Amino acid sequence: MYKRSALYYDAIYSFKNYQKEAEKVHSLIQQNKRSEGRTLLDVACGTGGHLAFLKNHYEVQGLDANPDMLKTARQKHADIAFHQADMAGFELKRKFDAIICLFSSIGYVKTRQRLNKAIHNMARHLQPGGVIIIEPWFSPEAFTPGTLHGLWVDKPDLKIARMNLSTVKGNLSIMDMHHLVGTTKGIEHFIEHHEMGLFTHEEYLAAFKLEGLDLTHDPEGLTGRGLYIATRRG
Repeated sequence: MYKRSALYYDAIYSFKNYQKEAEKVHSLIQQNKRSEGRTLLDVACGTGGHLAFLKNHYEVQGLDANPDMLKTARQKHADIAFHQADMAGFELKRKFDAIICLFSSIGYVKTRQRLNKAIHNMARHLQPGGVIIIEPWFSPEAFTPGTLHGLWVDKPDLKIARMNLSTVKGNLSIMDMHHLVGTTKGIEHFIEHHEMGLFTHEEYLAAFKLEGLDLTHDPEGLTGRGLYIATRRG
């Protein structure tokens, strides 16, 4: 996932309003956090789009499994510490006042067992009174297989057409993303295979319940996919 396209990730997702999303996340953290510190970890941080704004409010760090995404993140944000690790198994030997996992990245855990592990892992890195915010991927009933998606980038020196036809296999949404990329050096085509777990609302609730966290759910969230906001009892 996001191997060859990591170089073009920011261009592909330039439509996202990271500043607006970060300000809503900041507001939710302030409403729900009961710890006194201001440390924040962005799990599956990508190229650091949200951290660019959250660092104005917190002492931030980022974590992602993809070394290519982290290479771009480090180039953009030399003042931020980034860690390469899987969200279900990282060990940073410290705790944070806020941990976020946005843009539906949690779906890449694929299975319910790994969903539980990821939330457990985030919870054990959380300060008493700290808050976790997770933006889920689609639920099984909200994901429509057979839907054709297209996304376009039209810049003077960069043209991208990305298309995929969504399918479902078991509890996985399958997306083979075809990229046609044109630069001044030439034109290339490549395919990236993405699999994301389709978890029910009840499965998310159960994962948080296992950790004994106080939970609220915002059905709208940042992009219409909702948000889970969990606070560790202090």
